Amino acid sequence: MRSFRSLIFSAVIILAGFSGCLPSPYYQKDVVVPQYAWGYSFQPSFRFEIADTTALYNLYFIIRHTEAYPFSNIWMWVYTKQPGDTSYMRSRIEIPLAEPSGKWLGRGMGEIWEQRMPITRNDNPMQFNRPGVYEIKLEQNMRINPLPEVLQIGLRVEKLGHRHQQNRQPS
Repeated sequence: MRSFRSLIFSAVIILAGFSGCLPSPYYQKDVVVPQYAWGYSFQPSFRFEIADTTALYNLYFIIRHTEAYPFSNIWMWVYTKQPGDTSYMRSRIEIPLAEPSGKWLGRGMGEIWEQRMPITRNDNPMQFNRPGVYEIKLEQNMRINPLPEVLQIGLRVEKLGHRHQQNRQPS
């Protein structure tokens, strides 16, 4: 019993260490994938408000999957709706999940892997043009349906600061 408690305590310390290395998100939401198999019809929606349109932001796709996930990548449709719009803009993106050697990217604990991958164009920060509520929906676009071994997916938005602060050189 004592060794089990030590194991749990160690896992909590390791997770706290991982989370301490990440900046606080402006917005983050994770959702559990039903039966751990992501079907085409499961399209989680993420809504967040942007007030500061002069700031730069990074957007990340978060995925937790098992070691048995059958691919080295994931193709997705990303649907984006800006404040005041009634329809979504759709774009298709590929997110690598493993190196060419087969080694998973991200962090692993046992058989579970978590990755936080940028979904902004060319991995560059973006600036939201309009204040208000933005909505992003994600749909898996792989050849098989449902996509097995996907436990959770999510969206993370990090506020970086303003463009003029990003271009300053250190003294």
